[in-house]
Parts: sequence; C-alpha cells; structure tokens
Amino acid sequence: MAEELRLTEDATKEETYREILPQIRSLLEGESDLIANLANICAVLTQAFGHLWTGFYIRQGDELVLGPFQGPLACTRIPLKPVARGVCGAAAEAGETLVVPDVDKFPGHIACSSLSKSEIVVPLVVHGRTMMVLDVDSTETGTFDETDRMYLEQVVDIVKERHLGP
Repeated sequence: MAEELRLTEDATKEETYREILPQIRSLLEGESDLIANLANICAVLTQAFGHLWTGFYIRQGDELVLGPFQGPLACTRIPLKPVARGVCGAAAEAGETLVVPDVDKFPGHIACSSLSKSEIVVPLVVHGRTMMVLDVDSTETGTFDETDRMYLEQVVDIVKERHLGP
C-alpha cells in the first residue's frame, strides 16, 4: 500500500491522471473494505486536483446516500424516485457520466454548496443498475472535460473491478 501520493509539479491534467491511476490501484490492492477504499480515492483526487468537493454517493433503495468525501458539508440523501434529482440523480438514472460546465444552467440542480459552479458525475453500473456515483464539484465553470470523463470513468472501473466484479 502506498503511504504517500507521488505527483509531478506542473504536470498537465492528463499527466496527473496517468500518475494517480496506478497509485489508486496500489491503494486498493491490499484493502478489502469498500468504504476505506472510497475514502482514499477521494483523498487522492482531492490532493491531485484540489476541487471543491469529491465524493461518492451509494445507492440505498431509491436514494443515493452520502458516502466518503472530501470537501464542505454535503447533501445527505438524493432521491431517485419518483423523480431523480440533481446531476447525481440524472447520472444515476441514465447510467452515464454527466459533465455539467455550469450547474446553474442544469435543470433541477441541487445546490448543496453555492460555491459549486461545475460538476462531473460518474455512475458505477452493475447489470444495468447504478450502485453508486462519483461526484466532483469545482468552484469554476467549465472545469471538467473529456479528459476528466475518461480518467474518472477508469477510477470508477477500478472500484467496480475490486469490489463488485465484472
């Protein structure tokens, strides 16, 4: 298990993702506890990128319930039924990653923090059902792009492989 995150100063976003992916795999390799692993992933992503909020919401019935995170206080429960709410709910319902450049323009956005300006939500889907989502918020509009989508989907795939099987 890695005890220290290794990051290259002045690396591009893509270079940083390439550096942290093997470190995340290493962190999860020796640990079987899902919550511990999600917490360490949040810590790695926060240390690497310094976004406002990075965390997981875990499905419990017809809700997404707050899991491990780094950042300010967050919404505890996000309803999925009768109507999925917010970016997290929409991504969970669609089973697809959502990149939102400006959360104020997203219909039904849940403003857990007024500081959040852009967001990316990556669902972890097993047999067509979203089991959890990785949610990352930024204080700047337009923060997230296809690079974030590609690499954060890989992060979620690592969690899926380690804890939920193929």
